[in-house]
Amino acid sequence: MKIQSEELRWCPNKDGKAVLDGITAEFLEGGFYGIIGPNGSGKTSFLRHLLRFLKVYSGKLLLGERELIEYERKELAKQLAFVPQNIHMDIDFSVYEVVQMGRNPYLGRFASFGKEDQKIVEEALSLTSCKELCDRKFVELSGGEAQRVLIARAVAQDTKWILLDEPVSGLDVRYQMEMMRLLDWLNRKKGKSVIVVLHDLNLAARFCSHLVIMKKGKVVAMGETEKMMDLELLQNVYEIEFLHILDMDGGQGYYFPK
Repeated sequence: MKIQSEELRWCPNKDGKAVLDGITAEFLEGGFYGIIGPNGSGKTSFLRHLLRFLKVYSGKLLLGERELIEYERKELAKQLAFVPQNIHMDIDFSVYEVVQMGRNPYLGRFASFGKEDQKIVEEALSLTSCKELCDRKFVELSGGEAQRVLIARAVAQDTKWILLDEPVSGLDVRYQMEMMRLLDWLNRKKGKSVIVVLHDLNLAARFCSHLVIMKKGKVVAMGETEKMMDLELLQNVYEIEFLHILDMDGGQGYYFPK
């Protein structure tokens, strides 16, 4: 089931200035998509439209053959899971309770968690190495631990798609790599389709199978990562020159601004 936008346009203010200006893009199931671009390019606004957090101004958003607006909230929550950039949660929930929230879309109004729900929660905790955190309060966690727990909640939600907004922002190098390796593993081994907003070009180049490159509310280019990491394209988008330094083992190398 693919996600598709057609000429998506959004103007949040009466001045008519578009934050998203005719976005057409397609995300196929099974892919690991990175959305990159300079600040103010509309990356988060686009992601929030895909999650139906923002109302479509004009154009279309489709999930499968249906427009996104046609889905009931609970129905949509069985297809798309979200991991936010802002991980602050001041309510007094344990880690186990936070991950358990991922099962809410599957519960009736007065239904309680069943054995199958508990099994899925336990598996999500195990897959994301969060079992040792179960009894701790979410507010007591470090940034890296909290992000891992929110991914565990998304895994427990058991959706085909996981959408993330700058999940490694503010994390140190170790936790950035742990986070991206976990998403890569979920994509390759558990069949999760991933769409992630990233600022780090090297993480995008290393882990994403496809990239959507945005600038000033438009999609400048979209395609396989290897083709998108073109020095001339990157220079035009970020308005700065880049160096591409190959690593010793012949891998994808690293990108640095000149």
